[in-house]
Amino acid sequence: MAIEQIDDELETAAKTIPHWYSADDDVPTLVDGDGVEVFDADGTAYLDFQSQLYCVNAGHSNQRIIDAIADQLARIPYVSSGKHNDTRNELVTRLLEVAPESMSQTLFSISGSEANEAAVMLAREYADAPKVLTRWRSYHGSTYGTASLTGDTDTRAFVESRAAMTGSEKFLPPIPAAFDAESPEELAEQAANHLEFVIRNEGPDSIAAILTEIVAGSSGGFTAPPGYFDRVRELCDEYDILMIADEVITGFGRTGEWFGAQSEGVQPDLMTFAKGVTSSYVPLAGVMMNEEIADYVVEEGFDIGQTFAGHPVGCAAGLAAMDVYEDELIENTRSVSPHLESRLGALEDRFDVVSSVHGRGLLWGVEFADSETGEPFVDPRVSDADNPVKTVLSAAGENGAIFGMGRPGIQLLVSPPLCVTETEIDEAVDILENAIETAF
Repeated sequence: MAIEQIDDELETAAKTIPHWYSADDDVPTLVDGDGVEVFDADGTAYLDFQSQLYCVNAGHSNQRIIDAIADQLARIPYVSSGKHNDTRNELVTRLLEVAPESMSQTLFSISGSEANEAAVMLAREYADAPKVLTRWRSYHGSTYGTASLTGDTDTRAFVESRAAMTGSEKFLPPIPAAFDAESPEELAEQAANHLEFVIRNEGPDSIAAILTEIVAGSSGGFTAPPGYFDRVRELCDEYDILMIADEVITGFGRTGEWFGAQSEGVQPDLMTFAKGVTSSYVPLAGVMMNEEIADYVVEEGFDIGQTFAGHPVGCAAGLAAMDVYEDELIENTRSVSPHLESRLGALEDRFDVVSSVHGRGLLWGVEFADSETGEPFVDPRVSDADNPVKTVLSAAGENGAIFGMGRPGIQLLVSPPLCVTETEIDEAVDILENAIETAF
């Protein structure tokens, strides 16, 4: 990139307010990327072990996706979301080929937040019930609608400080900190029993759906104990409640399967996707639904829409990204993820301050706590004190690796592009190891 262009980028950045903005943060200006690496305006390289926002699944600058975008732009750049388009139709067919068997049709959207809102809208209309249950320590978006569904207190409190949406109730996630269980099996039973208590307490007839991440995304990469989602599916069937799987982060190979639901063998009634569908080269999202809900929508109609939903350029990017995932990257995820798990697990063995490492595929959380008390050094939900997890992230960034801050900020997220190699994993985890030494 020319010096003049870099100067222009820096000048523009000074006028742009980043999302999740804090006056205390000094964020880089990224101007280039290749594979797992991104480069700032000074030419400094970083291993992108956040995939930017857990979304650049195919890595940066994948030529097959770029060419597909260019070809679509040259043919027809935009088709109304109220009309059919050949690229859009082809992507729907491909999606249903790899989705859980229960999925029958797709309604496109633009972002994960809007996909989750559309799924909730469909569920409430189909079930003729107002409530949706979601987990504490979840993240489903930050619009007025999805912030009410989100269990992350920072997001929810900020948005609802001015306006609150009705019809969202919370239940505890299946994590050890929420229950007093002595085994994964006991944790699954206690968490599912708690969910049933919430269902009965709220009144099953008032509940349209349970919206849940299969593997937690930005809230920490935690997985459910074995058997938990089997019981959730049973509860949904018993009480006539729809199950919505939020696959915005876990979709498209992130967990080693096309979708996280497949790693649990669960069949959702609705499933949302975004991010990885195009490797985030173009915004695209959507809701897949089972045959009964699809038939209802076809018969009753759907009298709302979004201008850019199912954008043909996004659909072209999605088709190319799916080719890349199918040809190489899902298999690569399965191949290298045990090495990432092993390297991160070694951090838990080495450092007393690393209290838990958990995840699946190429989505992992590293949680920190005082070894004597078991409590976070700083819990940003209740304290404004300096957070050592931020120090870890800052030290890692200064040495060339980008990781994500989890929700809540007692943890960090490790989520590299699916094209990552074992050598790059070693390099990034070495940097993380040194950063932990620096912070603690």
